[in-house]
Amino acid sequence: KNSNRFWYEYETADGKFYYIVDPKLKSKNLLFDHDKLAADMTRLTGDPFDRKNLDIEKIEFINNETSIRFEVKSKLLEVEDKDSEDKDKEIGDTQDNDQRKNKKKKMVPKSYFFEYNLSSRVLQLLKDYEKPKDDKDWASVAPNEQYVLFSKNHNLYWMDIDNYNKALKNEKDSTIVEYQLTTDGVEYYSYGSGTRGVTDDEKVKNKDKRKPVSVDWSPDSKKFAMVRTDERTVKDLWVINSVATPRPTLETYKYQMPGEKESPKYELLVFDFEAKSQLKIKTDTFPDQVVNVFNAPRLEKNRDDRRKPALWLASSNDKIYFSRTSRDLKRIDVCVADTKSGAVKVLVEERLNTYVEIKTPGLINNGQEFIQWSERDGWGHFYLYSGDGTLKNQITSGPFHCDRIEGIDAKNRVLYFSANGREPNEDPYYLHLYKINFNGTGLKLLAPGEYDNAVSLNDDQTFSVINQSRVNTTPKSTLIDNLGNKIMDLETADLSKLFEAGYRFPEPFKVKAGDGITDLYGVMYKPFDFDSTKLYPLIEYVYPGPQTEAVYKSFTTNMDRTDRLAQLGFVVITVGNRGGHPDRSKRYHNYGYNNLRDYGLEDKKVAAEQLAYRHQFIDINKVGIFGHSGGGFMSTAAMLVYPDFFKVAVSSSGNHENAIYNRWWSEKHHGVKEVTNDKGEVNFEYKIDDNPAIAKNLKGKLLITTGDIDNNVHPANTIVLANALIKANKRFDFFHFPGQRHGYGDMNEYFFWMKADYFSEHLMGDTSTRPVDYTELNNAKPKK
Repeated sequence: KNSNRFWYEYETADGKFYYIVDPKLKSKNLLFDHDKLAADMTRLTGDPFDRKNLDIEKIEFINNETSIRFEVKSKLLEVEDKDSEDKDKEIGDTQDNDQRKNKKKKMVPKSYFFEYNLSSRVLQLLKDYEKPKDDKDWASVAPNEQYVLFSKNHNLYWMDIDNYNKALKNEKDSTIVEYQLTTDGVEYYSYGSGTRGVTDDEKVKNKDKRKPVSVDWSPDSKKFAMVRTDERTVKDLWVINSVATPRPTLETYKYQMPGEKESPKYELLVFDFEAKSQLKIKTDTFPDQVVNVFNAPRLEKNRDDRRKPALWLASSNDKIYFSRTSRDLKRIDVCVADTKSGAVKVLVEERLNTYVEIKTPGLINNGQEFIQWSERDGWGHFYLYSGDGTLKNQITSGPFHCDRIEGIDAKNRVLYFSANGREPNEDPYYLHLYKINFNGTGLKLLAPGEYDNAVSLNDDQTFSVINQSRVNTTPKSTLIDNLGNKIMDLETADLSKLFEAGYRFPEPFKVKAGDGITDLYGVMYKPFDFDSTKLYPLIEYVYPGPQTEAVYKSFTTNMDRTDRLAQLGFVVITVGNRGGHPDRSKRYHNYGYNNLRDYGLEDKKVAAEQLAYRHQFIDINKVGIFGHSGGGFMSTAAMLVYPDFFKVAVSSSGNHENAIYNRWWSEKHHGVKEVTNDKGEVNFEYKIDDNPAIAKNLKGKLLITTGDIDNNVHPANTIVLANALIKANKRFDFFHFPGQRHGYGDMNEYFFWMKADYFSEHLMGDTSTRPVDYTELNNAKPKK
C-alpha cells in the first residue's frame, strides 16, 4: 500500500515460491528462505515442514509492511469452535437436547499463525493470536468500518461495529442492539437481496433472520445507494428438489419471461446515514426500464484487504452516477444525480437500432471530465466528455475493439486501456495494453507480441504485470513500465510434468464464415497419440454467444473439457461464429439479432467442412456436436436444421424454448418490439423460432439433459423439447440430474463420462462402459 512493490505466489512441481518485486529498484527476491522457514516452523511447532510443503495461507503485510503474518494448517486435528455455540443453539431449534448432546463435534486441522520480520528474518509463533472471523454473509460493512447494514423481514437495518463484533462471535447473542431504518418492506418489494435458490419452507423458517443487502457506499461512509426492486406483479416459477430430505421441497421464485407484461420496477434510493433519511431519485423515463448504479474501480493496493466494500463511482457524497436502460435495450442514458435534491442530469444518450451496451465511465477529477465507452460508430471506442455531458472528442478510433479502461493518468491526461483487433496478421481476439492521450494523439502499443495479454496495471500507472500466452504456448509473465520497456521477466509456467505425461498443445486455426468473407477463429484438440494416417470423427464444442464464444485464446486448465474428450479418439474443435463474441465489430456481434435460433449454425457447419478439406484425418461423415446452456440450445438446433450433417449431439440444460427463458437474455439478444396502442398503453411483443418447432427433423442420435432444480434455464425448456420429439415419433435419450442446478455440481464428472460414452458409441461404435470412479475424480479436483 505504501509503495509500488508487489508480491506474488508461484507454484511449480518443486512447491510454492513467494516473491517480492520492487519495480523501481528492478529487483525480485524471495520473501524468505524456504528451507530456513520450514526448519523454524518445525522447531516452533513440533510439526514437520519442508520447503516443498509449506502450505502457507493468507499472507498479510503488517507493521508498516516490515513484516508478514500468515497461517499454516497442522496435521493435528482439533474441534471446530467457529460459531459453535451459535450452531448448537440452531440445532436445538429442530432437535431435542439429547440429540444435541450426542452431536459429534467436527474435527478440523489446527491452525498455526506466524509473524515473520522481513529485515531480521526472525520467525515468531503467535500463540495467543486470534484470527479475525470471516464477515457474515448478511453484512455490508461501511468503508470506515464503524457500522454494518443488513436486511430483516424485508426491511433495512443497521448496527454499530461493537454490536457486529458480538454477532461475529455469536449471532444469537441477546445483548446485540440493532436499529431499523425502513418499515415499508414486504416480500418481493424488499430492501434485501432476492430469495432465489431458497425453498418455500426455508423462507418461512428464516423469515426473522438477517439477510444481505446490495448497496454502494459513498467513500466517506456518510451515504449509500441501493436499487430497490418491486417484483410483486412478476409471475412465479417453481422447481422441486426430489432428493431433498425428509421429503421433496418446493422452491417458488419470480421469473419474467420474454414478452410478459408483468415486469419488475426499479427504484434508485440514496440514504443519508447520519440523518437516517432516504431520497428517491427521479429516474423514470422508459417503460419497464432497468436502473444500475456505477461502481468505483477497485484499487490494486486494496486487493488483499479483508473487507472490500462496494463504493459508488464519485469520490464525494454529493452525487451518484447511474444508467437507465429501456426494456428493448435500444436506449441507454448515462446520468448523474444530486444526492441532496434528487435532481437528475442526463450526460450521454446512447441509441442503436439493435441493442446498446455500455461500460462504467472513467471519472477524471471526480467528474470534471469523464471517459465514455460506446459502439456508436460500429466499434467499441472511448470518448472524452466534460462533466456536464458535452462531448469534447473521440479518443480512440478505427476498425478495432477497445475492451476496457485499465487506468487513467489525469495529471498527464493519458488513458491506459486494453484493446484487440488492431494489430495486423494475428488473432483479433488477442488483448493488448495501449496508452493514448486524451486528445486522441500518441497511441502506443505497450504489450506487443502475438499473445493474449492479461494486464495488471498499478494504481499510479507507472508499471504493469503482463501475463502472456496462447493456447499453444507456455504462459509467461513480464514486468513493463508505462513506456512499454521491459523491466524484467517474472516467471514462465512449468509445464514439464504435462509434457512428460505426453501432453500436446492444441492448435489454433482460421476459416471463413458462411458468407465466404468473414474470418472465424478456432482451436483444434487432437489425441496426444495422434496419427495423421488415421481417420478421426470430428466433435464441435459450441456456445453461440452472443455474450461470448467458447473459444479459448490463452492457455488454461479449463481446456480439459475438450482436451480430455479428444483423448478418446476424436478431433475436437471450438470455433467462433457470426453473432458470437462482442469483442469484434458491432455488426459481427449483432448478426444474430432477430434470428436467435439459426444464426450461428451455418458457420459451425462450413467450418467443419473447410477443416475436413484441409485435413485428410477428419471423417466428415462422423460429426458430433455438444454444448451447455446456450450451447445445449445450439447443438440441438444444429441436429434439427442440418440433420444430414450433424450425426450425434449431447445437449445439456439448453434454452430450447426461448419464449420461456429469462427476459433479459432472450429479449436482448433476439430483440423485442415496443408497441404503443391507441390508448397510449405500451406492450412488448416477442416472437422467436425454437427447437420444438422443428423436432420432426431429427435423424441422428440426441442426448438431452437437465438438472431438476435448474432455476436459470428451467427444466421445462428440455421437457418441452422432449414432448415435441415424442409427438414427432422420434427416438432420443433424456437424462435428469437429481438435485442439480444449472452447472450439475458434483455430478459434472458423471455427466462428462456419460457424454464421452455417448459419442464413443455413436461415432466410433465403442459400446464399452469405462470403469470410472466419479467420487475419486471429484476429490482429485484442485481446491479453490
